[in-house]
Amino acid sequence: MSVPRSQVLMIASIVLVVLLALSGAQPYDRPTWALEVFPVVVALPLLWATYRRFPLTTLLYGCIFLHALVLMLGAMYTYARVPLGFDLAELLGLTRNPYDKIGHFFQGFVPALVAREILLRGHFVHGKKMLAFMVVCVVLAISATYEFIEWGVALALGQGADEFLGTQGDPWDTQSDMFFALIGAVTALLLLSRVQDRQIQRIAGDEAAPSPA
Repeated sequence: MSVPRSQVLMIASIVLVVLLALSGAQPYDRPTWALEVFPVVVALPLLWATYRRFPLTTLLYGCIFLHALVLMLGAMYTYARVPLGFDLAELLGLTRNPYDKIGHFFQGFVPALVAREILLRGHFVHGKKMLAFMVVCVVLAISATYEFIEWGVALALGQGADEFLGTQGDPWDTQSDMFFALIGAVTALLLLSRVQDRQIQRIAGDEAAPSPA
């Protein structure tokens, strides 16, 4: 007997709340933690509030869950100090911790699926090529906005923003961050568009079905 999707999502939400609390118990830098987990704190109530009116595909909920894990882990250690990043740096022969690039990859990967689902279900865009173009544009706009936020935080906090910025001395960090977001968006479109289309059709069918008397 399969578990209802609503119960699975509720369990996933509880897991995220617990992990969020654990990540904030003893973070390396509490102001940085607060800034990094802010998207999770905003997204969770929003997803709960819109579940009945505008339920997302299971694929998208799963990707959002993974993105939240990436954000919370980076927030707990700061992106330049995540142990997984050091392991990857040693494995790949890198001179810096690359975990922030994983974060920016997901910053493109997941918002691409969010934008694609909203554009498709709202019938805002017609044509596969135009849809892909608009999704990439949305992702790059989000990435650029995030870089503006980092810039604003750096100006406001001065040297105290180093942990949040996580540039690790790379003068091209901003450009590479946006490039990894672009890679994430293109990867999501290439790998998951068909799966997402099938799940959107299933949701549309459920919404069109008459409710029981």
